[in-house]
Amino acid sequence: MCRFFTCLVVLIVTFPATLKAEFPRLDERGLAACIDKQIAANWQNKKVVPAPRSDEAEFVRRIYLDLTGRVPDILEARDFLDNPSENKRSECIQKLLEGKHYPLHFTDVFRAWWFPSDPERFDRNSFAENLLFEALQKNTHYDKMVYSFLSSQAFNSEQPANTAATVSRLFLGVKIACAQCHNHPFAKWTRTQFWETAAFFNGRQQFFSRPRALGKAKQRPLGKAKQQTEATFVAEIEMPGSRKKVQARYLDGTEALFDGSETPQVAFATWMLKADNPYFAKAAVNRVWEYFLGTGLVDPIDDIRPENPASHPALLDELAHQFVLHDFDLKYLIRSITLSEAYQRTSKQTHPSQENARLFARMKVRGLSPEQLFDSLAVVTGQTEHNFDEFNRFARWRNVNSPRAEFLERFPNQDKRTEQTTSILQALYFMNGKIVSDATSLEQNSNLTVISESESVPIPRRIKQIFLITLARTPNSDESARLVRYVDQGGPDGNRAQALCDVFWALLNSSEFCINH
Repeated sequence: MCRFFTCLVVLIVTFPATLKAEFPRLDERGLAACIDKQIAANWQNKKVVPAPRSDEAEFVRRIYLDLTGRVPDILEARDFLDNPSENKRSECIQKLLEGKHYPLHFTDVFRAWWFPSDPERFDRNSFAENLLFEALQKNTHYDKMVYSFLSSQAFNSEQPANTAATVSRLFLGVKIACAQCHNHPFAKWTRTQFWETAAFFNGRQQFFSRPRALGKAKQRPLGKAKQQTEATFVAEIEMPGSRKKVQARYLDGTEALFDGSETPQVAFATWMLKADNPYFAKAAVNRVWEYFLGTGLVDPIDDIRPENPASHPALLDELAHQFVLHDFDLKYLIRSITLSEAYQRTSKQTHPSQENARLFARMKVRGLSPEQLFDSLAVVTGQTEHNFDEFNRFARWRNVNSPRAEFLERFPNQDKRTEQTTSILQALYFMNGKIVSDATSLEQNSNLTVISESESVPIPRRIKQIFLITLARTPNSDESARLVRYVDQGGPDGNRAQALCDVFWALLNSSEFCINH
């Protein structure tokens, strides 16, 4: 496992002159402008009327959830809303990317990407998650992160077929698993190609001897030449149902040759990360785009092929090439996407033409991941220190008996956050479980305690504080009037403190709290 930490090797990527000429290097604002131009060009023929820009409260909640995995606390929300700077959105993006919560949250994001259905495979005993956190903290570029991961023991190859299918899907956006038993029914991939890819993850070291060349001064006139033992790798696998063995071969048809300097698995990673690889950069930017916009330019995100074209092919090409030109800098890509108007539009539908999510005429509503939901609860209850202190990150991921682990067990990640569903048992747990009970308890919730005990503060202002804490916005006039009346009357029991708790509980159980919009 230590190889994951020490093997952050420098992969020197050389760019063809034609690539540089065709795609000039753009900064974040230049790429953001390119994103908006390409998307707007697709609206003309379809007579799309785009939604307006999100308001400040909508944006600050969205960007905190996306970059830090939790809602802003009341001070963060107020600071942003009261900031008069015209550049406060870009300043906020930069601040969050440089903060300690970004690498913590994106460790959760990468775990969900790389191990969506097998969380135990992320070998907790080998410190894989902590090392991934450190790579994100140092802004190790995406290609080097993937290389280090594939060349480490964290991604073992005990099951070559499964590993080949997973690596191809995650890092190349190619579903070659469909060709495991027969040729792919919809794409060009053949069964032989699948097993040629699997052979990379079935490699074994082979030793052989050959005579060692001796200098003239050391040559002996008689006797046998000394033998030198050398090593190479053999990467082959037997196709099931036959005795046929196939040799490792790259997906572009290139033959794979090995010596003793690198394993076949590492050789596959080296090939995959070449600047002219047609799959890797596109798969990466498409996955990141889907995370921030709710729908991939290619959808599903792991099925990039001519038969499943991108909604905006030129934009996908531009994003991929800029990602390569910027040495796979993940923060550069994130800044570019979040600075775009496409990302900053409101999620409210203001025209029927905005219905199709692949037109990106408005922001797609996304369900919160279990991690986002729990960590947001920690913020609104004033318990952030235990959950977010980077020095407690070991307990964050490994303590299987913690409230966070229990919560994540009940609310597993789903493939598409835009289609997030909640079971009846999950809803009941959220309404009546210990976590939410503590969150709406005067004894457990420090934020709520301060609000309820501030009797000199007018009730409308206290209602406003509760909204800022839970939803990062202020109530509208109707909400304020209705809830002020409820609290002023003390709720059903004539108890104003308990009535404030009821308001807090209602907002936590609202659909608005459980989504990113």
